[in-house]
Amino acid sequence: MVNVSFDLNIFQVTKNSFETEALALFRFQAEHSPVYRDYIRVLGVDPSKVDRISAIPFLPIRFFKTHTVATTGVKPSLLFESSGTTGTINSKHWVRDPGLYEQSFLQGFHQFYGPPEEWCILGLLPSYMERRHSSLVYMVEELVKRSGHPASGFYLYEHERLAQQLALLEQSAQQTMLFGVTFGLLDFADQYALNLTHTVVMETGGMKGRREEWTREQVHGWLKERWGLGAIHSEYGMTELLSQGYSKGNGIFYSVPWMRLYVRDEDDPLNIREQGKGVLNIIDMANIYSCAFIGTEDVGTVYPDGGFEVLGRLDNSDIRGCSLMLSL
Repeated sequence: MVNVSFDLNIFQVTKNSFETEALALFRFQAEHSPVYRDYIRVLGVDPSKVDRISAIPFLPIRFFKTHTVATTGVKPSLLFESSGTTGTINSKHWVRDPGLYEQSFLQGFHQFYGPPEEWCILGLLPSYMERRHSSLVYMVEELVKRSGHPASGFYLYEHERLAQQLALLEQSAQQTMLFGVTFGLLDFADQYALNLTHTVVMETGGMKGRREEWTREQVHGWLKERWGLGAIHSEYGMTELLSQGYSKGNGIFYSVPWMRLYVRDEDDPLNIREQGKGVLNIIDMANIYSCAFIGTEDVGTVYPDGGFEVLGRLDNSDIRGCSLMLSL
């Protein structure tokens, strides 16, 4: 078995170099990723003639449910699996190098929030902690370790203990971040009204049929009211990605330099645009050894400054356990 590798340091990608380096990664994956190579061939695309991002085929995200999306010679050392719901097939993302994922989310966190060592990191992630192979739990667990704060850690359904801990952290003016799955945050807010002056609440999505579906505005409005917050932050991530986007409260997400979003027409998926409303396509260059070019089933808007908003899901797409609520 030949073990292939891609030499470019994707974490040094800049706005000006993105297209050149994305095309280099495309040529690498078009040759060495069997599933992606076959998909390109079926479309009748000649990789040697692809000279711009809008000509790159984006692999439908559902291939992660039905195929092993990996480059030739990859010996995966880590598996991430989507939560899904009863009766659905979960996505599987085989990761060759956990260090790629760690570097991606650590640099991303540092870009938006500074060093994790300056934070107390708390996780309220029931359902994700109760299963194996969650990329979200992996990320928060590493942030907890990097934080080094003695109070950093996970809470399952221990709402009273979490409320007491948050109160102590607020008294000491400790900068705190609470990562929470949506239904967990709502359940916690139902029980405890708090005054969170020094705490950032990071909503990660996920209702999973636990509660009546609310729009994002309803969820964030209720949490802000209960906890005296001016904004609820959100993370945009998924099993199939090794990078994340963050919103600091207005519903507009921004991503790291090595991840960029585009839109495609629902009726013409090969019509790819840099901005406007449509179905979201993602280039995540941290996905070196799976597929960096993913056609999601999220509907959204990409703005001229690179920010993006998630508006919902395609009508015929599978329900995802970690999908964001409709914001309409």
